[in-house]
Amino acid sequence: MTDIRFYQLQQKKLEHALPEILAKALERQHRVIVKTSNPERLQELDQSLWSYNPESFLPHSASRDEYTPEQPIWLTTEEDDPNQATALILVDGAISGAVNTVGLCCELFDGNDESAVLAARERWKVYKDQGHTLTYFQQDEAGKWQKK
Repeated sequence: MTDIRFYQLQQKKLEHALPEILAKALERQHRVIVKTSNPERLQELDQSLWSYNPESFLPHSASRDEYTPEQPIWLTTEEDDPNQATALILVDGAISGAVNTVGLCCELFDGNDESAVLAARERWKVYKDQGHTLTYFQQDEAGKWQKK
């Protein structure tokens, strides 16, 4: 079964939290798919990963080229896996059948958006019924993740 972690964003926006989570995943030798349900958001995430920290670099791609399979992070709106991912990050309510094929799945959702919270609760129930290992993290006032 997959280790599924829910991250409720309350203090930081996705563009600030995602790079931190991706950096941790790369430290643990994961190859990652980041899936969003919105093509415009895909472009925003791509730009934010290039510019979030001038002293850091998160190698990634959002468009296919000859080097795509070598990229440790793949941004997509599709059900594709060109980099043979071991981890999946779902944002903006995206869903994926790859949840059952990776070792780690992270669901990031806006804790200030009631509809996003309700949708995350529904996905939690589905994953629990499927027998996945579930963990929930919430941001404290300083933006640090607290396991609940």
